[in-house]
Amino acid sequence: MRQSWRPIWERMSTEMLYLSEIAVSYGKSRALRGITLEVAENEVVGLLGANGAGKSTTLRTVSGLETPNRGDILFMGESIRGLSPNKIVERGISHCPEGRRIFQDLSVYENLVMMGAYLRSNKHEIMESLEYVYDLFPRLKEKSKQKGGTLSGGEQQMLAIGRAVMSKPKLLLLDEPTLGLAPSAVRDLARRIREIHDAGVTVLLVEQNAGMALSISDRAYILEVGKITLSGDSKDLIQHDQVKKAYLGM
Repeated sequence: MRQSWRPIWERMSTEMLYLSEIAVSYGKSRALRGITLEVAENEVVGLLGANGAGKSTTLRTVSGLETPNRGDILFMGESIRGLSPNKIVERGISHCPEGRRIFQDLSVYENLVMMGAYLRSNKHEIMESLEYVYDLFPRLKEKSKQKGGTLSGGEQQMLAIGRAVMSKPKLLLLDEPTLGLAPSAVRDLARRIREIHDAGVTVLLVEQNAGMALSISDRAYILEVGKITLSGDSKDLIQHDQVKKAYLGM
């Protein structure tokens, strides 16, 4: 149950993402204090912790929005540290940020096709991806001409995830996708995340809703004040006394 660490030369052959001793600071404040984690191909991996633990910073660092002070980030066996966010998207990583960040004055269709697929050029494949997103979230198809800013909170979250899926990622980074949603919407979104995974997308999921995250993930890491303090199979962590007390309200 302790943090897993192995030298780079001993990585799993199926490993997709590997963070090695990543440290990130904002001025004098240390957000990440040398974390190491891995995500294997075809996994759903949860990253859990309280506000301010460094969860969002971890995802922002993977997607190139933050630059680590030290450490390395390997994706498909190659370092992506220092690459620009658009180059990282081209490599196959898509980031659905906390707070949705949709383009409120653009229609649902424009958010998905113009923004989500902006690096893609094959129109036929883009339309195939659009139909996939519409099958995944039928409400988006119903409201395809509606401005993003007029959607409900749950619908905006569907749009944010759909936009991320439109880049056809190998690895999907999800940051607090259930934040502010009603319990019924949380359950529905959890099913949709598993459906995305079952379609062949690896997922790194940041969540405060530990119960939901552990129920749909294969493995998980617990992040506290910039350090990983616990990791393991989700089915084991959900029974762990520390996790029950701190994150499951038990």
